[in-house]
Amino acid sequence: MSNFTSVTEFLLMEFSDIRELQIFYSFLLFLIYSAGLMGNLLIVMITTFDRRLHTPMYFFLRNLSMVDACYLSITAPQASVNSLVNNRVISVTGCAAQVFLVIFMGYVEFALLTVMARDRYVAICLPLHYPVIMSPRVCMQMTLTCLLTGLVYAGFHTGYTFRLSFCHSNVVNQFFCDIPSLLRISCSDTFSNKLSLIVSDLVVGASSYAFIIASYVRIFSTVLKFPVKEDQKKAFSTCIPHITVVSLFIISGSYVYFQPPSDSGSFKDIILSVFYTVIPPFLNPIIYSLRNKQIKGAIRLLMTRTISLRNKA
Repeated sequence: MSNFTSVTEFLLMEFSDIRELQIFYSFLLFLIYSAGLMGNLLIVMITTFDRRLHTPMYFFLRNLSMVDACYLSITAPQASVNSLVNNRVISVTGCAAQVFLVIFMGYVEFALLTVMARDRYVAICLPLHYPVIMSPRVCMQMTLTCLLTGLVYAGFHTGYTFRLSFCHSNVVNQFFCDIPSLLRISCSDTFSNKLSLIVSDLVVGASSYAFIIASYVRIFSTVLKFPVKEDQKKAFSTCIPHITVVSLFIISGSYVYFQPPSDSGSFKDIILSVFYTVIPPFLNPIIYSLRNKQIKGAIRLLMTRTISLRNKA
């Protein structure tokens, strides 16, 4: 099969065939996007301007919030507008850009969650060595490594996907462009693509998830030795939500990417895709702010200062 793309545009899957439900889902998705975006930007602002939060933990949290804000903005706004105006069309270039950005942001998100697990492990299990192991230079190097490897990972899979020919159909059975849906409508041999996707996802996903679980096993074993119950509760309250978000992210994403072709193209796919592209970035600011006394204290201080400035004006 020659190396060309026959189609000039793709058609994305609708949320529903019923117009009223399309509008409802559009507003619901936009509300989730708006709340998630404001929550993440609030964390970025607070952790940047409050010097008490200039620690490795909040450095990674700020980076995660910036990635979450971008991750949400790749799919949710366009899907919401498309559903509202009843437009399913996306250009091949736009589709390729969306594939690249979704993979890149998803990779960086998961990589940062892995780094944050290591940060918590060092802070709880090796507290005396924490300033050295998690120095500002090391934190910056970890973040840059996540970004650079993410660019390579996303660039490889995007380029390898769009070398294929798409002539069977231009209907993508998803509300955004993703690789599994594109592979199903390609008229080229996609075996090598599927194999590379599975192998790379297993190597990156499984190894990172195993590292996170191993880190938290060590953390929990250390926490259970704490003599003060309040310290145990505090440690568990920061660790368990992190594991929940990571598990939700990887389980839903793995199901969508590894499911058999015969099970694709249903509304269930859309729901599961929402659970790894929209829900984790939406939940992260809630989990890491509402359950964190320092973040809540910084928010209250910011609100107090804002009110006092308004009163003076």
